[in-house]
Amino acid sequence: MAEDKKHKKALPRIDEESKGFWEACQRHELYVQQCRACGARRYYPRALCPTCLSGDTDWALSSGRGTVYTYTVTYQNQAAGFRDALPYVLAYVELDDGMRLLTNIVDCAPDAVRIGMPVEVVFDDVTPEVTLPKFKPAREAGK
Repeated sequence: MAEDKKHKKALPRIDEESKGFWEACQRHELYVQQCRACGARRYYPRALCPTCLSGDTDWALSSGRGTVYTYTVTYQNQAAGFRDALPYVLAYVELDDGMRLLTNIVDCAPDAVRIGMPVEVVFDDVTPEVTLPKFKPAREAGK
């Protein structure tokens, strides 16, 4: 992971396998890889399908909705960039599309987060080159 002087936290290393994911995040869209051979969707981006080992890959738009699979609240972290964000929630979100994504839960008090809580993606433009997908409690339908 690279580090940005203004952002103060490590940034993802964008490579050929993950480039499409990060470009979509910059557009505020959440895309996951989909195998053209067997149709399996996957996150995190990688060269070969873990289901059938095909290298024939495409990008598929995710709904950006899911539920909290598990989480932890961090109250202590003295690393640069993290101490100013305390407390923060680190969570695995299970997307409606079937994959789990390690992320942060935002716009929610840490003590209000629950396993099974419906969430939806939001995007944090941390640098001109990097936009991070994070999740917030889902709005109710029609609101």
